[in-house]
Amino acid sequence: MSARNRLVLIVYAPALAGNDGRTVAVVHGMERAFPGLRLEWEVSKEGRPIALPRRDAWLAEAATRGDFPLLCNGDESYPVTIDGLERPASDAPGGQPQLQVHAHLPLGAAAIAAASSVLERIAEGARALWGHVTPSSVMQDIADQTGPKLYGPEKPPRGLPPLKFPEEVSSPEMPEYLGWLNYWSAASARAIGFPDPARDADLLSRARRTSTGGWIVQLTDAPLDLDNPAHLDALKRAYERFPEIGGRSTPEAR
Repeated sequence: MSARNRLVLIVYAPALAGNDGRTVAVVHGMERAFPGLRLEWEVSKEGRPIALPRRDAWLAEAATRGDFPLLCNGDESYPVTIDGLERPASDAPGGQPQLQVHAHLPLGAAAIAAASSVLERIAEGARALWGHVTPSSVMQDIADQTGPKLYGPEKPPRGLPPLKFPEEVSSPEMPEYLGWLNYWSAASARAIGFPDPARDADLLSRARRTSTGGWIVQLTDAPLDLDNPAHLDALKRAYERFPEIGGRSTPEAR
């Protein structure tokens, strides 16, 4: 499976504080959201799956050390993975350490159909502030938007707006960028002023509320493809609508 042929899921949540149950909740939630998925294998140093007969206990023990180790579905022909890593305070918005949960799914019909539910279950299991699901082919464009850098393009690609580095974003509730499917917690939605019925009719037509009061907001019907002019325009319009995303402007009082 090509690295350019995957869906990338990332959610940003408060840092782990011992075994608070979130790692197990995230994995259980992903399995419930994706029919037939079982994440019951770790990955060896050689990249091969190793069965975990006591997976939940293994996850809970790792969480006491602040770890969320890599799990997979054990199918090398259709690889699905999930893990987490700590983002230190020095590299995070608002100077607050975070847990970043990463999942990768093959870009196919089953994953596309499940993606919205997978994002919701993982985000709310992790108690995330915001997150997204985006095709891996778009992730380099997001990286090229973020700067300034000592390397790479001098300005963002495709006429997209420049984004600040995470540590320059004002608060952890503020999304750092947009993806195809966007999860905004209730706090993040308030921070960017979503929804505004007068301005967000198009976004609301592809949005739904989550069980904890957050939102899943889908920018395009099909997975985001920035070679498609209609998709690129949708992304640009969303950035114009939410100028605070990526630290581009100071949020107004709400």
